[in-house]
Amino acid sequence: MIYILLCWEFFKIGLFAVGGGLVTVPFLFDLSETYGWFSAAELTDMIAVSQSTPGPIGINMATYVGFRTAGIGGALAATLSEILPSMIVVYFISRLLTKWAEHRYVINVLNGIRPAVMALILFSGWNIAKIAITDMKALVILLILTLLMHFYKKSAIFYIVISAIIGLLCKL
Repeated sequence: MIYILLCWEFFKIGLFAVGGGLVTVPFLFDLSETYGWFSAAELTDMIAVSQSTPGPIGINMATYVGFRTAGIGGALAATLSEILPSMIVVYFISRLLTKWAEHRYVINVLNGIRPAVMALILFSGWNIAKIAITDMKALVILLILTLLMHFYKKSAIFYIVISAIIGLLCKL
């Protein structure tokens, strides 16, 4: 039964998480509240690990939740269910888009999706910030790193490593 539930939930996430892995975060918050498979604090750790490991963040998080919930079978069920909607949609879109790519209705639909994707990403960021920023020290570190990233265009890996070191030193 747990495998069917994992498949259904991650199929829905994969179907509606248009715009990238961080768009899956609101759906994962909902899973956390509905099923209790993980806590909101564990979700922030999952996001950090998923962004630090190779591969798409949404798929990494699906694999993690599936494994944590039902072992290797759960990881496979959640991961495959997460990517299945994309595979189906991409197949049909690729068949149609070459013919209709310049049609104004298609362009309008794609432009209409953008604000929804931005809203989901902002919602995710807000929820993560509420959990991750536990005190003034964490807020100051966030602001300093944000300014550094803005003014000093270094690799994302550089800032991930610096953030990990700061987090360990400050015991965040």
